[in-house]
Amino acid sequence: MVKKDPKVVVIGAGVGGLTAASLLLKAGFPVTVLEAHVYAGGSAGTFFHKGYRFDAGATLAGGFSPGGPHAQVAEILDLSWPVKPVDPAWVVHLPDKDITQWANQARWEEERREKLPGTEDFWRLQEKLATVSWDISARPFPWPPQTMGDLWTLGRAIKPSTMAAAPYLARTIDSLARSRFSANGSSFDDFRNFLDAQLLISAQTTAARANALYGSAALDLPRRGVNHVHGGIGNLATTLAEWFSHHGGELQFRQQVNELVIRGDGKKLVRTNKGMEVEADIVLANLTPWGLAKLVTDKAPPFLEQTVRQTPPTWGAFTLYLGLNAGKLPGGIADHHQVLVDPGKPLGEGNSVFISLSEATDESRAPAGHRAATLSTHTSIAPWWQLKEKDFVAYEERKAEYVNRMLTAAERAIPGLQKAVRLCLPGTPVTFERFTRRPKGMVGGFAQESLFSARGPATGLPNVWLVGDSIFPGQSTAGVTLGAMRVVTSITQNAYS
Repeated sequence: MVKKDPKVVVIGAGVGGLTAASLLLKAGFPVTVLEAHVYAGGSAGTFFHKGYRFDAGATLAGGFSPGGPHAQVAEILDLSWPVKPVDPAWVVHLPDKDITQWANQARWEEERREKLPGTEDFWRLQEKLATVSWDISARPFPWPPQTMGDLWTLGRAIKPSTMAAAPYLARTIDSLARSRFSANGSSFDDFRNFLDAQLLISAQTTAARANALYGSAALDLPRRGVNHVHGGIGNLATTLAEWFSHHGGELQFRQQVNELVIRGDGKKLVRTNKGMEVEADIVLANLTPWGLAKLVTDKAPPFLEQTVRQTPPTWGAFTLYLGLNAGKLPGGIADHHQVLVDPGKPLGEGNSVFISLSEATDESRAPAGHRAATLSTHTSIAPWWQLKEKDFVAYEERKAEYVNRMLTAAERAIPGLQKAVRLCLPGTPVTFERFTRRPKGMVGGFAQESLFSARGPATGLPNVWLVGDSIFPGQSTAGVTLGAMRVVTSITQNAYS
């Protein structure tokens, strides 16, 4: 319980943190946001280097269609997003075929019938389950429930149509795919490889482990619509930051929070590396559990301590930021591609690569006649840190090897790309920790394998909440926006009780 006019401090100006901060400000709370970097966005930020604006991590955004989380926030705050729909969403390059992820429903149905025959029963079920999932996400649905109020809200939110998803609560995408695949169709291996590649980038896991409901919604992203963000995806956070500051919120850059003190009277004291101290009744941490635990001066509560001690690290990313001579790129290519090099090997580590080119008409992203590109692959964080700390030469050699893997994979999707490169910046999990302050460079949030092990925003600390990709529904700007909306609802319902 907090007192009248509770003061809120938000740690981190990522999309999740700024969404929560703006919605709370709109609701009448005094809010301060403290950001370690010189610009907003975090893992969905855009940085400037030698004339190029590179997307640091995320490159495409969904959730802007009517009822989507970004659309809901825009309506509440009366703001406009600098976005433009993309179709096709991306092209998936398997070793023996290319599959285009069309946003247009008719074109997508035609594409999958031609390239993935025998899978129509699966796609019809997937779209049915995705519709239920998106409908749930458009309403207050605090999952997992952590208070009696959450249980009450959940009960009111369940409709008869929601119950249609009940038989699939414990199923996986792989089990749906196998049960709905026609043996007279194409190779099941091609189908599984396609699903695995999509789910790794949208659910942080593959079909054998991805929850059927979450996975169905994740696979539906191209059909629901993805968007370019003018000037780079970081302009989503910039749009929120400008709204927040214009309407009286306090946003402080270059203020890295390094201490969170919980006082005996319940007040919180947030201290930064610059000596700034801010008192708060409520703290929202746009951090991972590991990041929050580092800030707590006293012994972390058992819930947070157990999470940090027992939870395996999430994925990291190896990224390439390329400045490209647009004149040397083939004409008429899609802006976004996913390449699977060898289906016989595990995904990630350069064997699966996502490629995003800046929109050709977005002149803010690159010098005239050039384009910016971000290439990324999932990677285990441990080997990078072991080499960085014990064998720097081997670390640099491994980095060079990954650069070569990534460029070779990208060449399969965009012939001539390597000859177009004018600037090449590699980034490892070590690099990501340096620029985003995420411990060990972990990105993307937790794998969405079971709805019953999903993580909520509670931290075990009174009136201290997590926002961002560490809480359900996890990664993506749409996902962290949904999580932020859930936290804001809990705070506004209970702040004055």
